[in-house]
Amino acid sequence: MIVTKSNNTSIVTNEKMTVTDFLAKLKESYNEIKNDHIIINLFSINKIGTSDILEFLPLSNEHRGKNKSFVIVATGIKYDEIPEELEIVPTLQEAHDIVEMEEIERDLDFEE
Repeated sequence: MIVTKSNNTSIVTNEKMTVTDFLAKLKESYNEIKNDHIIINLFSINKIGTSDILEFLPLSNEHRGKNKSFVIVATGIKYDEIPEELEIVPTLQEAHDIVEMEEIERDLDFEE
């Protein structure tokens, strides 16, 4: 697991772990990045399924409850099977765009 910080955003990249191991490691180090917006980069996992993505839902809900963004980067996902609470995009650039848009919405007190 690699954590890269840029301003108030942490990009957490999975290199060779299973989703379950990656999530366990993420939870262990969560206190170090809990005040940042978080982008989870799962791009290196070729076969990722809906059940894998759903494992992130509790952490995502907790983090978003603190008015921070939580975006997952993954490909090959059936977006219609993913709950609306999870932000999933196919590229890092789109993840950064989501973080920016959500920051603007929070600044404007926009409610979904």
